[in-house]
Amino acid sequence: MFEDSLIESGGRLKTKRGATTLFSFVLQMILLGVLILIPLLYTEALPKTQLMTFLVAPPPPPPPPPPAAATPIKVVKIQSEIVNGQLRTPTKIPQKIQMIKEEEAPPPMNSMAGVVGGVPGGVPGGQMGGVIGGIISSTPVSVPKAATPTRVRVSQGVTQGLLIRKVQPTYPPLARQARIQGAVLLQAEISKDGTIQNLRLISGHPMLTSAAIEAVKQWRYKPYILNGEPVEVETQITVNFTLSGG
Repeated sequence: MFEDSLIESGGRLKTKRGATTLFSFVLQMILLGVLILIPLLYTEALPKTQLMTFLVAPPPPPPPPPPAAATPIKVVKIQSEIVNGQLRTPTKIPQKIQMIKEEEAPPPMNSMAGVVGGVPGGVPGGQMGGVIGGIISSTPVSVPKAATPTRVRVSQGVTQGLLIRKVQPTYPPLARQARIQGAVLLQAEISKDGTIQNLRLISGHPMLTSAAIEAVKQWRYKPYILNGEPVEVETQITVNFTLSGG
């Protein structure tokens, strides 16, 4: 029985302790809510100075300094005495007249004075540069003449204009029977008197070359003049063989 009484008393005590804890918690919550609501209901009790400090916006920044006043430019009008290329009439008489002084002209050179750069003590009207200058100026200067070449190379067109005697070649009978035709090109040297020298074959059919060389050897040309002197000429000569031309 004693144990039962202890067990019952223990359960009873435990039940009362839980109710007390719940009541204490509710009471604390009520007190906390009252403390929160009082400042909201009674705003007069709050410190106004501190609230105004938080709510007032900061002052705007100071305005920038005004720009410096521009220095006025003074326009000076210069009046010219010449308008449209003509001298205008002055509007007033100037108080001070500026005198223009011209430089004195050098004294005239007489016949007894020497020439600038001449030898002191020379004759009147001496030579510019002295005695040496007079000798140099009086001596004629000869221009060296360019050397004339002994031989020049010219084109066929130039030599054709100098041709004064042209012998037509004889058409070889065998070449005519074989119906062979064409051009024979020769390298030739024309002497100062216009005769053919050193005639050489460049190209052509073998059956036509002999007749071409024999005919060209008899050709004659005018002398080719260079710097007033006749010179030898090196050129090329073409001889054409055509069946229609005989």
